[in-house]
Amino acid sequence: MSDDRDAAASSVILSFLLGGVAGAALALLYAPRSGRETREFLGEKLREGAERGRELRDQAMERGRSFLDDASGYVDRGREALDDRKERFTAAVEAGRQAYREERNKAKS
Repeated sequence: MSDDRDAAASSVILSFLLGGVAGAALALLYAPRSGRETREFLGEKLREGAERGRELRDQAMERGRSFLDDASGYVDRGREALDDRKERFTAAVEAGRQAYREERNKAKS
């Protein structure tokens, strides 16, 4: 069973490689430009692609920074709201304790 799988995998890999070689040969035979023109064209396209890649990277970095700034703002506002609620809760608990003390003192008197 394992030998069948190995043979099938080898056959697929060999077919892929032969197809790649045949495609490269046909591309060279039917190329509309000379070798030098093709190299210059490809070099130009690679430089343009590299420049576009840098632009995309810079845009992604800027958006990432913007996202982090926004997230930091949300976190800061959340902390402020939590601190405010904590202070109000503490004040309410203290007011409840004070009311309890006052009622206890009234009951003793």
